[in-house]
Amino acid sequence: MTILIIIAIVVIIAVAWVSIYNSLVKTRMQTKESWSQIDVQLKRRNDLIPNLVETVKGYAKHESGTLEEVTKLRQEVERAATPADKMVASNQLTGVLSGFFARAEAYPDLKANTNFTKLQEELTNTENKIAYSRQLFNSTTALYNTKLQQFPSNIVAGIHHFEPSEFLQVPEAEKEVPTVKF
Repeated sequence: MTILIIIAIVVIIAVAWVSIYNSLVKTRMQTKESWSQIDVQLKRRNDLIPNLVETVKGYAKHESGTLEEVTKLRQEVERAATPADKMVASNQLTGVLSGFFARAEAYPDLKANTNFTKLQEELTNTENKIAYSRQLFNSTTALYNTKLQQFPSNIVAGIHHFEPSEFLQVPEAEKEVPTVKF
């Protein structure tokens, strides 16, 4: 009888262990998947930018410095090796694009151009999707990191070397109210 009780306890512990381990793996994968969604939207934005640059070149010759900066930052996003580096470059690009669209209001012909308007809408939609994906990433990161700290999953996580995920942060510069000057 004692042997049956010991076997039952071992089986219960094993089932609980496997369940906790699988739950940790699942939330870690959800965190990675949510980062992947950010990456997809960054790629979409990077694919749209060359079309925007070419459309605007014909209308705003003296904005070439801004266009060059947009192109340079787009390349930095593509070259970034880590998610953190990619987000830093992406945040810089978002800031430049926001200022660029604000300055584009000074060009009535450009605003009336169908291609420019469509590209601007696409980029705005993409920026919204990036923002949503960032929120999703931080939510899944919070869930995953919580599981890493809760008992008894913290024991399983420690033994199997699960590492916490880092939250995406908004740079201090983006928290400031933008100044638009013509």
